[in-house]
Amino acid sequence: MDDLNALATAQLGAARAASNGRSAKLIVHDGVLRQSVIALVAGTELGEHASPPAASLFVMQGRVRVTGFDEPVLATGEISVLTHQRHAVLALEDSVFLLTTVTSVPTADGA
Repeated sequence: MDDLNALATAQLGAARAASNGRSAKLIVHDGVLRQSVIALVAGTELGEHASPPAASLFVMQGRVRVTGFDEPVLATGEISVLTHQRHAVLALEDSVFLLTTVTSVPTADGA
């Protein structure tokens, strides 16, 4: 079992040392479920990308803006369901968040 606070501290340290200002660690990979701890230094952005079938973002430390739709600003302790539209995540200050995604959904034929 991972200590998320210790992991957040470690990922933020790695992001601060990285030339691209970010660091991520996949902590849960169970079927279609994924959870990653992602750290971004202030001003760093995860570029615009398509959303998976379902996703949420929980801010563990800092403040981030989710761009591409109504552009909410999320701060420590806040969680948001991510839109099904293209979006990006911008760190307004050094930040760490838990990204939970579902990578596929069953279809009518069971696939």
